[in-house]
Amino acid sequence: MAASDLQSIVHFALCSRILAIVFQVVFNSLIPDHRADAFRAPQLHSLSVGDMLLEILFSGFSRWDAQHFLFIAEFGYVYEQSFAFLPLFPASLRALAETVLRPLRWLLNLHSRLLLAAMLLNTLIFVLSAVVLYQLGVAVLRDRRLASLSSLLFCLTPASVFMSAAYSESMFVLLAFTGMLHLEKGQPLTSCILFALSTAARSNGIVNAGFLLYSQLKHCSLYIRYELKVTEKGLHKSWLNLVLGSALLVAAGTVVIVLPFVLFQYYGYLTFCKSTLNPALDIPQPLLQLARDKGYRVPDKEGVLPSWCHHQYPIIYSYIQETYWNVGFLRYYQFCQLPNFLLAFPVVALGVWAAWQYVLADPWYCVQLGLVCRKLKEETERDNKPLSGFHRHRVFVYIVHATALLAFGICFMHIQVVTRFLASSSPILYWFSAHLLCETESRPLAQNSATSPYPYKFGIFPRNQVTALLRDWSGCSLTARCILGYFLLYWFLGLALHCNFLPWT
Repeated sequence: MAASDLQSIVHFALCSRILAIVFQVVFNSLIPDHRADAFRAPQLHSLSVGDMLLEILFSGFSRWDAQHFLFIAEFGYVYEQSFAFLPLFPASLRALAETVLRPLRWLLNLHSRLLLAAMLLNTLIFVLSAVVLYQLGVAVLRDRRLASLSSLLFCLTPASVFMSAAYSESMFVLLAFTGMLHLEKGQPLTSCILFALSTAARSNGIVNAGFLLYSQLKHCSLYIRYELKVTEKGLHKSWLNLVLGSALLVAAGTVVIVLPFVLFQYYGYLTFCKSTLNPALDIPQPLLQLARDKGYRVPDKEGVLPSWCHHQYPIIYSYIQETYWNVGFLRYYQFCQLPNFLLAFPVVALGVWAAWQYVLADPWYCVQLGLVCRKLKEETERDNKPLSGFHRHRVFVYIVHATALLAFGICFMHIQVVTRFLASSSPILYWFSAHLLCETESRPLAQNSATSPYPYKFGIFPRNQVTALLRDWSGCSLTARCILGYFLLYWFLGLALHCNFLPWT
């Protein structure tokens, strides 16, 4: 059954990416690009026929922040605002363009190869992420049907366009989910390395250190409770060694996870505060001219030091977020931003609803931070019905993680970004949506489950739990139609708007 699940998920993920590419081409051809006041990477290469063809086919995946990633991959960290984007993803693009795609240099210039590398890399990573999410769901939820449905919903994620465009969301979600999976398997060292790589892709990877802390806290708590229960003379001295070992592991693991971000800040400090560059000699003239025209700051050993260099903690990342994007506590709360609040409302509502439902199922367990034994609660619930996979004790830390990200996004970030922020960082959006579908559509899902005893058969049109519900749209409950409608609507709108430089999440 697991093999059938994986085949179904891989098939649906590939179909989702292929359709995204096709619709991107269609929307980019039919809808004129908006003249957005956004950064655009300068083109320093002459265009061949291959470059122009690639631009026609895939330029929709190079909009908005994708321009920054492609620019960094091609020229490095030349401008100050580039330090808002961490290096793992652009470095991976450059490596792929200079190795696997290097034979195409006779047809495509470096910029075109970087764009092609981003599309191919993100497609592969997205499929792997869907598989890892399924494995994580099986490990945490202990429910293959729910895990399978969650991964199928991930294939239609509301942040879909960012999983194909030259953005780091796909890379981050794969590293974060794989790190969580290895931690569930009891492999904290491997998990720390993966979380550290996720931090090298996006700054919110730092938050994943909380998973390591909680796993060790839970481990110590269970050990001490077991010792108190079976030993009449009290705790054995070994508990102290366990606590000290866990504390050392958490401290070392946190350092490893945070280190990529710290090193990147130090690199920014050396680049601008201890610069040894002469822009006129070390930076191409077209890039210098763009900096003069737009007011971008470049490293200059003779220039005036940026103000953040004089801060007690000279962190370039937070300075850029505040200065260039006006990120700060409740700064986005303006009446003119009401449409963006409406845009983010569905994911906020699902996040709050998920946390509320989980806490409501067992408030006392949540008050005790999930550190108590919950066997009796898991065996029976109201009306002697077993708790579903979403309410299992292992989900607690993921609920806390998602709620913390959601609270931070609502208070500090541009509110529309919360959709892709949560969709690429936490499995809760997919687990809870699948949980609601299983609650309201249990019979059709059971009849069309990908975990049926019949082997999976490949076909042009995917046949799985999600497509079964879509075919039976009129027979679905209001809750199911709202969830599926939200995923599908944002899947299409994201491609139509984002790929034409129109505002999106």
